[in-house]
Amino acid sequence: MASTEEQMEVDVPSADGPPKSDLEAKSSDTLEACSLGGATAVRSIEGWILIVTNIHEEASEEDLTDLFNEFGAIKNIHMNLDRRSGYVKGYVLIEYPTLSDARAAIEGANGAKLLDQTINVDFAFVRPDEKTTRGKNRGRNNASRGGRARSRSPGNEGAEDGEE
Repeated sequence: MASTEEQMEVDVPSADGPPKSDLEAKSSDTLEACSLGGATAVRSIEGWILIVTNIHEEASEEDLTDLFNEFGAIKNIHMNLDRRSGYVKGYVLIEYPTLSDARAAIEGANGAKLLDQTINVDFAFVRPDEKTTRGKNRGRNNASRGGRARSRSPGNEGAEDGEE
């Protein structure tokens, strides 16, 4: 029987310090993942999804693949087509497996020309910055904050709150 040291694989520490745990690696990815508008980008289940807008209606999947393969391996491209004309609706979703590939695509392709149109590239899914949402109602009942309460239903004029 072999010793336990021979059976187990051991990570050799690099010169940069100890290896990061999965949790630390994920948190550092999300810290770097900011959209052009300043919101925090959110990773989908399988990768980082970018939205590319202002796509020419006659652009093909091959045109987009040629442009975006320069920045990393593309995991998926979704081109939404118009049913009547068969042309692209004007936007495309592109998925990259890593944040570094997605970030490189945003930095490299945002503002680039594709079939004589300037395209815009950014993260498709973002969590709004807390500074911009602080103090907003976000759909909660205003009565609990001292605002105007909702009016009663037409059939309940005589009913008190909580009674029916």
